[in-house]
Amino acid sequence: MNDTGVAQAAKVLDVESVSKSYGPRKALDNVTMEVGTGEFVALLGPNGAGKTTLFQLLSGLFVSDSGEILIRGHDIRRDPIAALAGMGVVFQQPTLDLDLTVQSNLLFHCRLHGLRSKRAHARIAEELQRLGLEDRAREPVRALSGGNRRKIELARALLHDPHVLLMDEATVGLDPASRTSLLRYVHELCITRGMGVLWATHLVDEAEQASRVLVLHEGRLLASGPPAHLVGVAGAGSLSEAFLSMTGVNPEKTAES
Repeated sequence: MNDTGVAQAAKVLDVESVSKSYGPRKALDNVTMEVGTGEFVALLGPNGAGKTTLFQLLSGLFVSDSGEILIRGHDIRRDPIAALAGMGVVFQQPTLDLDLTVQSNLLFHCRLHGLRSKRAHARIAEELQRLGLEDRAREPVRALSGGNRRKIELARALLHDPHVLLMDEATVGLDPASRTSLLRYVHELCITRGMGVLWATHLVDEAEQASRVLVLHEGRLLASGPPAHLVGVAGAGSLSEAFLSMTGVNPEKTAES
């Protein structure tokens, strides 16, 4: 077992010494982290920290300059199909086709992952029912509220039964009730399905509920541990104060990255 308490066999996501530069700017500098089965890990960082770059590498959109990314033991560089088959992603920017129905959006995702028609329709029905949106399947996405659109994106990310879920600033633009509902549901996924979750956020209150918090600042991982541990190490009174002490950034004034 390593120093974060995640057993080697239980890892669903393993990032080792990953770096990425854009010209002279180093967006990520030797980042090492992992997510275990059933673990909710918050990636906390201000604007420009490197959260989005890390998610782009984890989801296969870009390739790291150095280091290794393993998803359930599959190297994303050497075996991207097997690696990405075990991952679900909800990006910060909405990616649903607003003019298609909920059902059509989800069926398209199923086809991309090779799910046959009968299985695809069954999985769509299951995920929509869990979210209480089964009666909206035939409606165009445009007719849904922002919170329900986010839930549809989450349902889509779960259709192929991934083992690790990436949530990139998924509550941006949501009202408080929708934000709370989405966060609660994702926590339940860790418990009920044993799913490992990496939740990128600039909101300290979302990170306070995590199993572990990774503090990312200017491309470097500054700290990793349970919220209470980080507060204690920083000699702070709260996670918000600890974050300010580590980064020099007031979390209440940060913008999403």
